[in-house]
Amino acid sequence: MRAPARSVLFGFLFTASVLIATGCGSSDPLRSPSLASMAQPAPDSFDVEMVTSTGPISFRFYRDWSPKGVDRAFYLFRNNYYEGTRFYRVINGFVAQFGGSGDADVDSVWSSMSIQDEPVRTSNVKGTISFARAGRNSRNTTMYINLVDNTRLDSLDAGGTIGYPPIGRILRGMASVDSLNGEYGAAPMRTNLTANVLRQEYPRLDSIAATRVTRMW
Repeated sequence: MRAPARSVLFGFLFTASVLIATGCGSSDPLRSPSLASMAQPAPDSFDVEMVTSTGPISFRFYRDWSPKGVDRAFYLFRNNYYEGTRFYRVINGFVAQFGGSGDADVDSVWSSMSIQDEPVRTSNVKGTISFARAGRNSRNTTMYINLVDNTRLDSLDAGGTIGYPPIGRILRGMASVDSLNGEYGAAPMRTNLTANVLRQEYPRLDSIAATRVTRMW
């Protein structure tokens, strides 16, 4: 592990480079995302604190596990894309899935911004987090947390693409994940997944209040 000062310096330089690339950050990073900003690589590793209705969850992301996936995750978490979103697919003994910003207008901007497929470099064991997908090159904003060891997802052929590459893992807070409400199963996936619809039709779904990148190196 590198010295904290090195981490702080990296963060300062990284932020500065993003501001330069996006014209000093004048555009809305979610409603009008800058291609130059999204093209900036993520740090080699970074930590995220997620505040949920069942308690805090701390994640660590590793770029060498899935460079394109972690680059996208860093952009989304750094800009708190998931504020207000619900854990809309909680299958006990399988996964807890979330995605969408909770804002239909923002989601419409991101619906076509998928990233390319990558090989699986580590396994979908309990506590890892991966992007969901629906066919070739379809990873976008939807993520799932493995509630158990789902190693079959490492080599599952779905839509002509093999496997779901993990992008990070839980450091602390697995108890919060295990406490997520799974009473609705996969039923909420039949809606448009916006916050208002999920709140009205599935009022007991757990939610994400905020996310924050706490450390990067």
